[in-house]
Amino acid sequence: MSSTATEIAASEHSEAPDFGRLRADFPTLNQRVNGHPLCYLDNAATTQKPESVISAVANYYRKNNANVHRGVHTLSERATADYEGAREKLRQFIGAESTREIVFTRGTTEAINLVAQAYLRPLVSSGDEVLITGLEHHSNIVPWQMVCEQTGASLKVAALDENGEVRLDEFHRLLSDKTRFVAVSHVSNALGTVNPVGEMIEAAKTRGVPILLDGAQALPHMHVDVRDLDCDFYALSSHKMFGPTGIGALYGKASLLEAMPPYQGGGDMISMVSFEETRYNDLPYKFEAGTPNIAGAIGLGAAIDYLNAIGMTQILNHEKAMVAAALDGLSTIPGLRLIGRPRERAGAISFVIDGIHPHDIGTIVDADGVAIRTGHHCAMPVMQHFGLPATARASFAFYNNEADIERLLRALEHCRNVFA
Repeated sequence: MSSTATEIAASEHSEAPDFGRLRADFPTLNQRVNGHPLCYLDNAATTQKPESVISAVANYYRKNNANVHRGVHTLSERATADYEGAREKLRQFIGAESTREIVFTRGTTEAINLVAQAYLRPLVSSGDEVLITGLEHHSNIVPWQMVCEQTGASLKVAALDENGEVRLDEFHRLLSDKTRFVAVSHVSNALGTVNPVGEMIEAAKTRGVPILLDGAQALPHMHVDVRDLDCDFYALSSHKMFGPTGIGALYGKASLLEAMPPYQGGGDMISMVSFEETRYNDLPYKFEAGTPNIAGAIGLGAAIDYLNAIGMTQILNHEKAMVAAALDGLSTIPGLRLIGRPRERAGAISFVIDGIHPHDIGTIVDADGVAIRTGHHCAMPVMQHFGLPATARASFAFYNNEADIERLLRALEHCRNVFA
């Protein structure tokens, strides 16, 4: 953990921690792009990595590079201890009851596909329904479409309103005796909308319907306790929460994971193999076939240490202030229109400017060293709902500050001047 994060941790309960000090922990932020200091506002796509995470990954490869679970030599034992230590850190971070409920995956997308194929597909048939919302990332749409195509089940979608919020009356109406599964995003990547997942989970539970939350965009911004939520599955990605790419996890209630068949076959997910039969390993290893992303898991553990040192409550409060200030500033730019006005927002702001294609906005502000995302954000149904091909999106993390907001506003004014 970096010294600055440690210092923040020592004053975690102070009213106004100096988040500006943490920027020095992120090497990528300390560079110039196109002749300007980098202003990074594409955190919903991926977050930057602190030096402590980079060092944890490098240390594994430099000193402890060995496979896990399979060796009795010292390096293997070290690697296994660090790998399983990361699983325990994640268990604590999201409040799971046991590490048996934490399955390492390549990320949120694989975690959702695992549930779709290993849990849902064997349980549904023609006449059954799966309920999602119009707010979802493609990763929380396509896997359920695939299951429906494979089984004859139907996909139902709770529509959005003009503010970019799920219409709860539609959600409740579509949640019926035919519903066999519900999957919703905790936070929208395209609009930043925070879904009322407590109400959604309670409604599903009342009907005895299991529910999965796509938590990729929630965990970087807020405290999440899966037992308090009482969701059945929770999917997450490391790279959204300041850890390495290519690693994530699925939380699943142990009783459900126990009943699910393996998602993939191979090494480490077995306890015994012969040509006549195979016996599967215990949880969570039943779902972790092959050599895992050991360095990625260790890096995720280091990222969790870093976040814990700051405190998720402090992060949430700081980011709320940043997003509010950005919304105020953007509202002063002539011709700029915010897309989605949710009552509760985390991280992301989508917008368009009259007469300027979002891709042109992204290109011009990049020339000023400002990194934002443009396009459909892997949420094409959201774009279709608003009648748009794309938006520009600025998304925030705890290392962003008022200066970043000013840089964004100046770059957007530059963009308007180019097209004046």
